[in-house]
Amino acid sequence: MDFITGKQMPRRTFLRGAGATVALPFLEAMVPAGMGRSRVSAAAPDRTRLICIEEVHGLAGCNNFGASRHLFAPATTGRDFTLVPDNPLSALDPYRDYLTIISHTDVRNAEAFALPEIGGDHFRSSAVFLTQSHPRQTNGSDLWAGTSMDQLYAKRFGQGTPFPSMQFCIENLDQAGGCTYNYSCAYTDTISWASPNEPLPMIRDPRVAFDMLFGSGGSAGDRAARRETRRSILDWIAGEVERTRRQLGAGDRARLDRYLDNVREIERRIQAVEAHNRSGDARDLPDAPAGVPDSFTEHMKLMFDIQVLALQTDMTRITSFKTGRDAQNRVFPECESKQPFHPASHHGNREERIMEFNKICKFRVGQLPYFLEKMKSTMDGEASLLDKALIIWGSPMADPNIHNHRRCPLILLGRASGALNGNVHLRAEDGTPMANVMLTLLRRLGLEDLKTFGDSTGEFSLAG
Repeated sequence: MDFITGKQMPRRTFLRGAGATVALPFLEAMVPAGMGRSRVSAAAPDRTRLICIEEVHGLAGCNNFGASRHLFAPATTGRDFTLVPDNPLSALDPYRDYLTIISHTDVRNAEAFALPEIGGDHFRSSAVFLTQSHPRQTNGSDLWAGTSMDQLYAKRFGQGTPFPSMQFCIENLDQAGGCTYNYSCAYTDTISWASPNEPLPMIRDPRVAFDMLFGSGGSAGDRAARRETRRSILDWIAGEVERTRRQLGAGDRARLDRYLDNVREIERRIQAVEAHNRSGDARDLPDAPAGVPDSFTEHMKLMFDIQVLALQTDMTRITSFKTGRDAQNRVFPECESKQPFHPASHHGNREERIMEFNKICKFRVGQLPYFLEKMKSTMDGEASLLDKALIIWGSPMADPNIHNHRRCPLILLGRASGALNGNVHLRAEDGTPMANVMLTLLRRLGLEDLKTFGDSTGEFSLAG
């Protein structure tokens, strides 16, 4: 036992100070007395973490030319597949043992069902991604989509955590009023629906997310006052940290120190972003909050880091992450392409323009390895978070040039606590709904009694 007093530390242990509450990660001291080191993994939280990540605008590999160049789906199925250098998924090759590629599934509920809906694909697609349901076209309060898969899982298995689920985003979202084609902006601005008429807000500002995790012990005024002192949140709990360290064995002390160092480093980066954005220098995102980096890459990294902390401490087991907003014209200075995102996606089926759009796709998918490495290197008992996680990455759109929703990109990452083996490319039969995959995953996650999901027609075999 690594708790030198011989007592068991509660799994949900918090260190508290003025306006600060810091949850601890899993430590060996949390193993019930008598279980021994060999049972550490059994004592760690065993519920699979679910992370859902949406990519808007599909991929360059989802049209005939892109498919011929294998810019998404590899040439072969099964385990002996190759990711060509131009394939955005090639950035994930070092993690192929955790990678399941599922090609050729359809998201037909994102299509227009009636004449007035034609052209409104960008303004309903996000609402379809995790619900696989067709949104009601409305600018009013009579919203109707479906309950998203992350929320079905949260209702069943997330209620025992401080946050049953957490929702994050990168771009500016505004869930008020109407967008284009008579669709409410609520359909565009979230991927998480607690019920068919209850869209959930998403957090864009890393500071807001950080304070949710570590500042919930005080009021907004307390947190603001603490930030004005420019002291770290850890300074306010220093006494609690030292008292806790004295009760731990050497291994747990090292784990605690690594965790707190990581918290401090993330906080330092947020503070640096805020200081830069308040300096008066011109910003690339002038309307963004001070805590939001102008750099897409740095913003993605911070939001990934915060999700890892939330999952590591079991503050939540379910996150959703919306990495873009449909029809946005953002240019990415760090990317090889300097074309705006949305115009680049309308490539006119010209080969050189498809490859130009593919540069943006590679850049955006290229953010994932940072998250995967963090998850892989973060232990939860005797297994990593990546082993215990199911990460769903995909898009409700396929070829954005024609707003097509057939043969959409979808990948799974992680081992899902043994439910996935990884290192496989599975190609669906023509006409297979993406909802079939999601139904299968939800059942494997413990919702065995779920009969259907969205427009599912049955389960999808994950064997390969």
